[in-house]
Amino acid sequence: MNTEPDFLDIFQTAVKDLPHGVDLLHNPMLNKGTAFTLAEREKLSLHGLLPPCATTQEMQVQRIMGNFNMKPNDLEKYIFLMALEDRNENLFYRVVMENLETMMPIIYTPTVGKACQTYGHIFRRPRGLYISANFRGRVAELLANWPYEDVRVIVMTDGERILGLGDLGADGMGIPVGKLSLYTACAGINPSQTLPLTLDVGTNNVQLLNDPLYIGLKQNRLRGDEYDAFIDEFVTAAQARFPKALIQFEDFANINAFRLLKKYRNRILTFNDDIQGTASVTLAGLYSALRITGQALKDQTIVFLGAGEAGIGIADLIVSAMVEEGATKEEARQQCWFIDSKGLVVKSRENLAQHKLAYAHDHEPLPDLLSVVKNLHPTALIGVSGRPKKFTQPIVEAMAKHNERPIIFALSNPTANSECTAEEAYTWTNGRAIFASGSPFEPVTLHGKTYIPGQGNNAYIFPGVGLGVVACEATNVPDEMFSAAAKTLAAMVSEDDLDMGRVYPPLTSIRKVSAAIATAVAQIAYDKGLARAPKQEDLRAFIESEMYQPTYQSYTDA
Repeated sequence: MNTEPDFLDIFQTAVKDLPHGVDLLHNPMLNKGTAFTLAEREKLSLHGLLPPCATTQEMQVQRIMGNFNMKPNDLEKYIFLMALEDRNENLFYRVVMENLETMMPIIYTPTVGKACQTYGHIFRRPRGLYISANFRGRVAELLANWPYEDVRVIVMTDGERILGLGDLGADGMGIPVGKLSLYTACAGINPSQTLPLTLDVGTNNVQLLNDPLYIGLKQNRLRGDEYDAFIDEFVTAAQARFPKALIQFEDFANINAFRLLKKYRNRILTFNDDIQGTASVTLAGLYSALRITGQALKDQTIVFLGAGEAGIGIADLIVSAMVEEGATKEEARQQCWFIDSKGLVVKSRENLAQHKLAYAHDHEPLPDLLSVVKNLHPTALIGVSGRPKKFTQPIVEAMAKHNERPIIFALSNPTANSECTAEEAYTWTNGRAIFASGSPFEPVTLHGKTYIPGQGNNAYIFPGVGLGVVACEATNVPDEMFSAAAKTLAAMVSEDDLDMGRVYPPLTSIRKVSAAIATAVAQIAYDKGLARAPKQEDLRAFIESEMYQPTYQSYTDA
């Protein structure tokens, strides 16, 4: 998103203002590598620093893909791509955008999970900002070290709940880095306007504390009032330094995620992707699935395996959507049931966490998922447990017994944590399951028909939402924006997609999806009086015109 002159525009006022020589080659925003023309090399003191043959960006892409395909495993491919991003951002995004279905599983889930687990061991060059608890009282000073003034999107984590992998501390930086790569690739937010950020408050992961190569603070996590004061200091300093920036909370543990969202959502421009983004993409998948079954959302009985921030966030948005269809809030909540580590969440259970209370219903206790499915006869089963293989064959077969087209969403990430595979869901239901997963699965052929499983990837949602609030300079992000994003995404699923079993559009269309979601989100901001930027006559055209494109710009005319 280019709402103000970007880094290159600033330097292009005159050739003398551009970095020259090796300084230019070491600047990933400006570097073109072998694609510098002979005229540019002459003006910018690059002769001799590059091999004499000037190439095109297309030829560079060919070289990158050749090297990428020679890497022996996905982690090595991840390392290779991050190195490319470190030296030439335009080329990195050109490669990613032209090969999105290949690249997304590498730069984000599932490979980013493995990268975070080994982050201190594969660490090369820092990206983003690390603000540690040792700098309490000096957060504004650290934010001032960031070289770009017009930051519009900050993705921030404290590393306590990275994907389904748990507490990875400062090694969780791979998540903000990956998320912001998707903001640019999928929605055209200019990379110079993004800031990956880790608040390092320590870690309770003993393995990391004992690892000599761990990159974070070697101390137990900050808790209580000191933790809250540190978060508050950051939010205040970030608003002062980057007053138009969206702050996205990412991979915070349940003990902090819900209460921090509640605390800040109406005070600043923020959302929690694990709660709200996951909810939106799941609701979109349900809307698509119901086009197959021909049923109404308010008539569904939905069972969630996992009662954390993802599950509760999904249920809350589903309840809002059911209310839109005519149900009362209480009726809608009665359609959503949760299973946690102790079994079915029921009202008679003592010491329930605050976030579970709204979904604790009057029912006899049931110990496990199979007994719940047999007793409640749900139409949809949503896995957000972070625990693999929990949708067993008896459970999936029980879903198929009571539903002609059972909806089975195994959403836990990464792939190794999925509640079941696509092949299992289709095989155990004789091809009748409507399946989606958090991480990608290969197509499945059964009885001569090929099914393409949908991936409930938050990348369908958060980049478009971010693009919309940035475009209109929104002041906050109400839930209506995520409802609109879900409807917009579902509307872009074709009948051919549904026939193949896919409840989301192909990833190749994701920039169109993001532009459509951004338009819907910005329109809500204008309708609710939340936008600071003047409204453009053709909002969609304006948003599309502002989306970053990874093309090289000429320096010869500067």
